[in-house]
Amino acid sequence: MAPILRILGIETSCDETAAAIVERRDDGTPTVCSDVVLSQLDEHSAYGGVVPEIAARAHVEALDTLIDEALKRANVSLSDVDAIAATSGPGLIGGLLVGLMTGKAISRATGKPLYAINHLEGHALTARLTDGLGFPYLMLLVSGGHTQLILVRGVGEYERWGTTIDDALGEAFDKTAKLLGLPYPGGPAVEAAAKSGNPDRFDLPRPLVGEARLDFSFSGLKTAVRQAATAIAPVTEQDIADICASFQKAISRTLKDRIGRGLQRFKAEFPKMADKPSLVVAGGVAANLELRRTLQELCDANGFRFIAPPLRLCTDNAVMIAWAGLERMATGRAPDDLDVQPRSRWPLDQKAETLLGHGKRGAKA
Repeated sequence: MAPILRILGIETSCDETAAAIVERRDDGTPTVCSDVVLSQLDEHSAYGGVVPEIAARAHVEALDTLIDEALKRANVSLSDVDAIAATSGPGLIGGLLVGLMTGKAISRATGKPLYAINHLEGHALTARLTDGLGFPYLMLLVSGGHTQLILVRGVGEYERWGTTIDDALGEAFDKTAKLLGLPYPGGPAVEAAAKSGNPDRFDLPRPLVGEARLDFSFSGLKTAVRQAATAIAPVTEQDIADICASFQKAISRTLKDRIGRGLQRFKAEFPKMADKPSLVVAGGVAANLELRRTLQELCDANGFRFIAPPLRLCTDNAVMIAWAGLERMATGRAPDDLDVQPRSRWPLDQKAETLLGHGKRGAKA
């Protein structure tokens, strides 16, 4: 039997507190031994978004209990764990401090090595845990804070091909929902409303469609939604459904153009791949079924394999953090010193040039 590495993962970057135990054999075979997630949705829903101070306090109150529960479910103790992996960024600095300091404390107390993990790398490598995917592959990362098209060459080797120049896609969903009086979180609310709507009623813009660059823009689309709603105010329930359906259609058409160009670039740069090329979708917005259908159709048309991890691994979770730590251990990367600091802004591709808008500030770059 192949030797096993076992790691404790900790995730506290935003509004989910999570802990997990994950194993990896020398041949790369993974086993998720436990996966515990505590959502803070109820604490934040009244405010229409995540309140950083409330999130940090909730992490403090819950994390120790969740780690203990993860160990119990895996039927192991801290002495059976080979290392600790904790999210170190990007995210809300208060939450990051809670998780990383807890990871440091456990590392110091047990003598186990600590891996400070980039949350985005966790998303980037999840498909290797769920589908055994080999390198290279293309990843679309779509969340409340990020919309990026990234080439994943290997562990720690990432190239950003495209990014949002203003709002992230998840942010556009949340703001559209708030504008229409739908509950938080906005993504699921917009998707639910769109099911009974007419996607052809409103002709909303498709930002950057036709441009050779692979970047994204959703601020203008969000503005067009507001203008459409204002023009017919007061809106009825059916109006809201039609706007949401039209909004999702515009997103679908935009992604078909943006991602389609990315698939063509990938095939041009890797013309002799032994296996079928792959597109991976990751991040919270990847839970949107209309988005998944669009990407599946696009991949089918371009000869790509489409990989969407299970919904529970698309949103924030500690399994992906533990797996990223195991991947780093397997490639011989050194653990982090205990003086490592959390980073609220931490681009996955640190060599990529920043863009205008939010990208210039770093998190969405």
